[in-house]
Order: sequence, then structure tokens, then C-alpha cells
Amino acid sequence: MQPVMTIDEVHRFLDAHFPQIHADGRVMVVTEIAPGRASMRLDPSDRHLRPGGTLSGPALFTLADVTAYVAVIAHIGPVALAVTTNLNINFLRLPRLQPTVCTCKILKLGRRLAVIEASISQGDPEYLIAHATATYSIPPGEN
Repeated sequence: MQPVMTIDEVHRFLDAHFPQIHADGRVMVVTEIAPGRASMRLDPSDRHLRPGGTLSGPALFTLADVTAYVAVIAHIGPVALAVTTNLNINFLRLPRLQPTVCTCKILKLGRRLAVIEASISQGDPEYLIAHATATYSIPPGEN
């Protein structure tokens, strides 16, 4: 499956329709859009920490959710109302305060649902700190 939006087009779409992800500055950026996949990087700050000095679960959950959304819209076009219907995340290792990458692979892109696998890492992409699966609902007539 081929993407229909570029990184710049996705950034403009997010700025226009999902500006709240930048409420604390532009800490999440799209780094890749390719056939059947998308990646984003989180440049975390102290705001993303939990007690103990590790990245918080909500920060990683948000990164997985937004990256999955980007993967979907990059492949179906600018559909603001594609929504998460399920997201399951497993935290595998302690994440540090450093750049964090989420790569999402589209497992299924149907007319009404998309199923995404998200791999979150810091540094080595084979050394996952979290893994998630997400399902997105696509509004009728949008795909």
C-alpha cells in the first residue's frame, strides 16, 4: 500500500486539525512515511517524566497513538475523523529522557478499520522499550 500524503502534508494537517499535540512545543515530529508504515520521534522534556526519572506511560501511549494516526491518514488521506477504537500497549523496558522513536506498520487497512502495530525504541530499533497494537475506525466513504 502506497502513502498518499508526504511528511510535509501530514505536518500541515496535524497543525491545522490536531494542534493540541504541540501545546508544549513541537516535541513530536514525523520522520518517515513509507509504503505501509510511518515513524515519529518524541524529543521529551522533564514534563514527560514520571517519578524515578523515566518517561511516563502516558507519554509513550500518546506517541504510539499519534504515530498510528499518522500512519492511517498518510495512507488514506487527510481524514480528521479517523479515530482510535482500541490501543493496547506493553511497556518492556525503562525508557530514559532521550529521543524516542515510534515506528508503525499497517497490518490491515480496510474500508472501515485499520490495524496498526507500533514499535517504540530509543537508539537501537531492535531494542524495544514498548510495543502496541491499535485499531482505528475510518469514517464511511473515506477509504
